[in-house]
Amino acid sequence: MKNLTLENITKACRGTYHGDPSRLSLEAEGVVIDSRKVEKNYLFVAIDGEKVNAHKFIPDTVEKGALCVVSHEDLGETDYPYILVESTGQALLDIAKLYRDSFDVKVVGITGSAGKTSTKEMIASVLAQKYNVHKTLGNFNNEWGLPITIFEMNESHEIAILEMGVNHFGEMRRLSSVASPDICVITNIGVAHLEFFKTREGIFQEKSQMIQDMKNGGTIILNGDDDLLARMGPVKGVDPVFFGISDECEFYASDLKSAGLKGTSCILHLPSGESFQCLVPLPGIHMVSNALAGAAVGYSLGLTSEEIKRGIETLPSIPGRNHIISTDRLVILDDCYNANPISTNAAIDVLTMAIGRKVAVLGTMGELGNNEEQLHFDTGAYAAKQGIDLVCGIGRLGKAIAEGASGFEKTEALWFNTKEDFLSAMKDIIHEGDNVLVKASHGMNFPELVEALKNL
Repeated sequence: MKNLTLENITKACRGTYHGDPSRLSLEAEGVVIDSRKVEKNYLFVAIDGEKVNAHKFIPDTVEKGALCVVSHEDLGETDYPYILVESTGQALLDIAKLYRDSFDVKVVGITGSAGKTSTKEMIASVLAQKYNVHKTLGNFNNEWGLPITIFEMNESHEIAILEMGVNHFGEMRRLSSVASPDICVITNIGVAHLEFFKTREGIFQEKSQMIQDMKNGGTIILNGDDDLLARMGPVKGVDPVFFGISDECEFYASDLKSAGLKGTSCILHLPSGESFQCLVPLPGIHMVSNALAGAAVGYSLGLTSEEIKRGIETLPSIPGRNHIISTDRLVILDDCYNANPISTNAAIDVLTMAIGRKVAVLGTMGELGNNEEQLHFDTGAYAAKQGIDLVCGIGRLGKAIAEGASGFEKTEALWFNTKEDFLSAMKDIIHEGDNVLVKASHGMNFPELVEALKNL
């Protein structure tokens, strides 16, 4: 891997090298934190999890041919080389920074309360019309995932799209200092992680820290439909560029027409005065917003309107994220990868576009703090107000969802204490021809429900 000699790695993470000095010039061929993924001449960074001490797997990695180990435990005299550091978590970030700076590649950094991953996919689809693009896989967007994504870059890549997710104050600068984005995109400021940030203003403060690590001459791209982001002025001498449904934004959409669950047709307007009609191929107004973010990034990197249009219209769907599944009996809206009030309400809005009976199967939205029950209640009420025929709340906080929906005459509301309770009742409450939304935070493991519905 470019520039990752043991000598450079030791300097980057301010560690102490223990081993044969003649090996310092050797270059790591890979960097991993999972001992099962170690291959010959890889660097293994021993990061301890909540339940597992990764250092106990060091002998296994040596047997597999690891070039060197990074440890925060003094391993004493060994017959293999290791680098002793104060924190292996920080060392991982430091090594990723060394590797990122070895490439002349444009980096697009993405953060926000909701829609980061779907926006990342849209931007990647647009940029792929002109560039060789590397992007965060899944939502590898935290202090472990971001470095792993960076280590998968190679010299063929021209653009890297790096998603950054945070849930505590101070985390963003640790990520953005490594990513050093050329383009900063913020999708929105919602109420995710209120348990730690307390207020939307706190979330705004933390998310916007990404811009402090933007490279000189960079570009700031913000959602102009978000009240907090719309008020942001110049940062580091750079005026933000706004995208949104409002025609006050530089990149905006008009003539929106729903194509049901097939997506939304609209006219996209660029700052140059150009406009073009396109079909955003995934349903929901929020996907139009994502398309505008993709257009703004593409435009800033020199794509033509034809390339931008093609990138938007060829966007693939992703399991767990606004993914439409049609079976012989049902249409399933699989949006169960994760959830917060903004993304759940957006998914409910998508469900309202369906033709036929509409069912929302909703579970816990995590990390919402002291107001979590009210926020779940409000989500249930929102679903009922939008005309959802049946709302199923699952889990402890799912009870609040069902209670919120139960006050509306035309909506049936049911509560199931566990997923197993729902699965037992599923055949009786889900009917042929139903359109079923499945959504909850990742820890609820709702893909199980999606699979059961597919086989119903």
